Amino acid sequence: MLAKTYGAAICGVRAMMVTVEVSVDAGVYFAIVGLPDSAVKESQQRIATALSQYGFHIPGKKVIVNMAPADIRKEGASYDLTIAIGIMAASGNMRSDDLDKYVIMGELSLDGSLRPIKGVLPIAIEARRLHYKGIILPRENAREAAIVNNLEVYGADNIKQVIDHLNGEEYLQQTIVDTRAEFASHLNQYDCDFADVKGQESIKRALEIAAAGGHNVIMIGPPGSGKTMLAKRLPSILPPLSLEESLETTQIHSVAGKMNKEDSLIAVRPYRSPHHTISDVALCGGGINPQPGEISLAHNGVLFLDELPEFKRTVLEVLRQPLEDRHVTISRAKTTVDFPASFMLVAAMNPCPCGYYNHPTIECTCPAGAVNKYLNKISGPLLDRIDLQIEVIPVPFNELANKKAGESSEVIRARVIAARKIQEERFKDCPGIHCNAQMSTKLSNRFCVLDEPSKERLKLAMESLGLSARAYDRIVKVSRTIADLEGAPNITVEHISEAINYRSLDRESWGR
Repeated sequence: MLAKTYGAAICGVRAMMVTVEVSVDAGVYFAIVGLPDSAVKESQQRIATALSQYGFHIPGKKVIVNMAPADIRKEGASYDLTIAIGIMAASGNMRSDDLDKYVIMGELSLDGSLRPIKGVLPIAIEARRLHYKGIILPRENAREAAIVNNLEVYGADNIKQVIDHLNGEEYLQQTIVDTRAEFASHLNQYDCDFADVKGQESIKRALEIAAAGGHNVIMIGPPGSGKTMLAKRLPSILPPLSLEESLETTQIHSVAGKMNKEDSLIAVRPYRSPHHTISDVALCGGGINPQPGEISLAHNGVLFLDELPEFKRTVLEVLRQPLEDRHVTISRAKTTVDFPASFMLVAAMNPCPCGYYNHPTIECTCPAGAVNKYLNKISGPLLDRIDLQIEVIPVPFNELANKKAGESSEVIRARVIAARKIQEERFKDCPGIHCNAQMSTKLSNRFCVLDEPSKERLKLAMESLGLSARAYDRIVKVSRTIADLEGAPNITVEHISEAINYRSLDRESWGR
């Protein structure tokens, strides 16, 4: 007898349907074909033990399991339930009338219970696209899948519940999630607030500009000056995620297995802070079966790199292309996968190995040339791609002891949102462009027109600081954002001057 069940394979951040064909015939043999990996091949033992807990058995006959399409590698234990239900149906131990209506996925424990799997959201989206009636999966994954409308989602605790549901004996309870209400209830729930930050008004101003225009930032300052504290609060002043951005972000985290069982939708902007020992593959993504890296997990949010010079040079260099293109392409012999990577890069570093170069009260103990050597660990092309370079000065005692709360994130975010609305209107006819930092050279020439005083001021800065063409482009974009925050229609010399001041590492005196 032949039975068919349906599962899915993850390719990048998308799902591809897999048909599991099970044939039970005369003989004594068990085989799984269709390019399965070791975890899939080992499913026979898990399935046999799990079924035996409820009085079922794999028939002692010739059982052939084919996973089509055969040229796509099937990986992981998430096909356990798909194969087990196929075996039960092909051996005549359960009804097979409704198997073509459902996508069935789940990892089996030896006691027959179901363990959660990765990539549930893209699987549910693909199931709806192909007009399946519903999806059956572990209960812990049910809320995540249920944010997809027009698809029945059933969460099960064990394989017996799935069999009873398909036999029409005891139906599973459908999981229903109001996507928009779920999204609204978790919107902007941040633990950190800019009201906690004492002093550092100039740095707050720079981060507000960065948030308003989507610009990359690097903060240079001695230990304890507040660089990490400020970076952690940056997501709290970014504009709220749209529902489309939230779904896109959730897909990536679902594929990477980063979703908690209580989560159904990511409603706040991601904040990723990898340690400086990270490898280039872990940062940009990859592996035999390509998985999203930290830059993709930070998509629509913030990637914070603390102690930037301590990262390996090869790791930092892989950032250059994603910072420009806002996606990363992972190529392997048999597949090429695109992962989105539209993130704000926020970096922090000490000014020198001892950490106290330019400190107002503590003397730097580094030998001659050590400061330049330390800064040279970061390549010029990477620094060129960072729009705002800010020097962070330690906060004086008087400001630390001041009990008065600073400006809250909510107040700052209101100004950022107002600036972003101006940009949305500006780029309404430019698909894929949402903020000033994403402007191409053509758009920059169109929307960032400079008057003569501004041109003269910028020309003087470029000649004295030796700025590159890319640095010129960044300064113009930042000045456009400063003008947007003021509601000014045109860029003035004041906007250009402030933007130039945010190029600390370009100054001739730095490190000498």
